[in-house]
Order: sequence, then C-alpha cells, then structure tokens
Amino acid sequence: MERVLSYIDAIREATDQEMQRDLSVVVFGLDVDDPKAIQGTTRGLMEKYGRERVFGTPLSEDAMTGAAVGMALAGLRPIHIHIRMDFLMLAMNQLVNVAAKSRYMYGGQVRIPIVVRSMIGKSWGQGAQHSQGLYSFFMHVPGLKVVAPATPYDAKGCLIHAIRDNDPVMYIEHRILHFQKGPVPESSYTMSPGKARVTVKGRDVTLVGISYMHSECLRACRYLESIGIQAEVIDPIWLSPLDIDTIAASVHKTGRLCIVDNGWTTCGASAEIAALVTERLQGVKDVRVRRMGFAPVTCPPTPLLEDLYYPNGRTIASAAHDLVTGTHNGWLPDERLDLQEIEFRGPF
Repeated sequence: MERVLSYIDAIREATDQEMQRDLSVVVFGLDVDDPKAIQGTTRGLMEKYGRERVFGTPLSEDAMTGAAVGMALAGLRPIHIHIRMDFLMLAMNQLVNVAAKSRYMYGGQVRIPIVVRSMIGKSWGQGAQHSQGLYSFFMHVPGLKVVAPATPYDAKGCLIHAIRDNDPVMYIEHRILHFQKGPVPESSYTMSPGKARVTVKGRDVTLVGISYMHSECLRACRYLESIGIQAEVIDPIWLSPLDIDTIAASVHKTGRLCIVDNGWTTCGASAEIAALVTERLQGVKDVRVRRMGFAPVTCPPTPLLEDLYYPNGRTIASAAHDLVTGTHNGWLPDERLDLQEIEFRGPF
C-alpha cells in the first residue's frame, strides 16, 4: 500500500533520518523549539537529539547566519531555519559574500555545507514584508544552490541531498505546500540537483510552475482539457542548477511557453527560464512566451487583493489559451470546486 505523508512530515522525516545518520547535522533557528515547531517540521527533534543539536536562536539573522558559516567551517552540517524568506535580506553579506565564495577564495580547502530553510508565499494578513519569494536573488550568485520542491516526495529527497551537499543550499518552502500530501518512501533517498520533472505530458503549450505554482499549473491543465487544449506541465524542482534541457525540449515540441512564478517577473526566475529557452531555440523553432508572477507593486495583505495579485489555475489557463490561439479574447474558465485540492501524486 502506498505510504502517504504531508509536506511537513516529509521535511521532518528527512531531518530526523539525517540527524540519525550523521552526528554533525544540527538544526537551529528562530522558534525551532517553539511548541508549533516551525509548522511541525521540527517537532520532537529537540527531545530526541538534545539542545546541543536542536536549539532556538535570537532574532538576529546576520549573526546567526555567521554562526552557521562558522559551524560549517568547523565540520558541522547546520540546517539554519528562517521562518520567512523576507528576512534573509538581513543576512545577505554572510550568504553572498562569505558562504557562497569561501570554497573558491580558499582554493577548495574549505567547504560550507549549510542548508538555509526559508518560507515564502501568500497568507492572509501577511502582506508587504512576509509574502515575498526572493529566491531569484540567490539564483544570481555562483556558489549557492537553490531548490524549491513542490511535492512531499521532493521535499524529503531534496532536503536529504541538500544536507549532504558540501556547498550552501537555499531550500525554499511555500507555506501553502506544507499541507499537501503525497507518496513518500520511508527509506532514505535523494533528489539530485539539475533535473526537472514533466508531471503531465501534452502537445499544445508548456506550463512551467515554480514551487506552489506547479499545483496551480496542474489546475490550469485541467481547465484547458475541457476546451481541447493539451498542456505539458513541468516542475523545475532545482532552480540553480536549472534543468533547461527538459524545458527547452518541451517547448521545441509545443512551440508555446508559459512560466508561472511566486515572485516579480522583472529579473526573476521566470525571466531567466524564458531567456534561456529563447536562446536555445532561436533559429530552430518559432515560439511564443508568457511570464506570470507578481505585478510590479508591493505584496498585498487582504484576501480580495490577493485574489487579484497572485496567478491561479484559471488565470494561467486563460494565458495559455491566448498563447495557443494567438488571440486575446478574455476567455476565463468558470471556477471548478473539484480542482481546489489538486495534488500531484506521481509517478516518479
């Protein structure tokens, strides 16, 4: 019988298994030891491994990231948890100028095996400083790996790989994904960098959904099916290194690409994917490209504004319809309640 876990439990299991396997793995961050246990992802770990390996920290992102770098230099493998990605901005010097560059600057004599967990995504009442997806900042920096798993299966496999990696890894979690469920093997396994997954095969348009937007692309795919359009859906999983080969091969087949992001489109992950695909296929295939993400304004806090601000299955389907038909006639599918709880369940 298929074993099903939530995204939360997949992260917790991956952490637990690696802490059992490797005594150098430590977990720390703001509210790690809080009763809510970072949405439950660290629940029971402090009791099992003690306060020397699992502990809370002061509200001081820069200093604690520096401590993580020091731990890594001393031979530990720290998992540093930042509840919200927005406040990684307070640790940019440590991440960009120290963690990312130390292996190069010291001629490969040191390694910085840090995992930086951070949450992104909308949630009513969060708004300007608590809803931003800033992972494209880190995609820009050589020496950092960036991963944004969209399923419980990938959440576990990517985290295990990130913990074992000898370079710093930015591990991105969309808060809405925390409550998704899916098949997760009990045994330990890894999801290596640089390999995307085609989750639905199609012939008419390629939908690339990053993190939670993969779920919305799956909804869009179902809406498009109802009018005879077959979408191919791709989950990039790792954003740096990025598997552009899989995406470009799909666009070579469909001729149309819609990338859906959890951040601003300007200089974002969607812009990078669009540019790489265009460079790869120019002179080979005539393609149409559309990016979707945040409008160029600050993230709003209210439900009504969030509904307008963030892409969803219906608006993605509408954009894909325009790409396929080559027109803009305002088609928007009627909302289907049966698609509200869609989850990707394999095969892997």
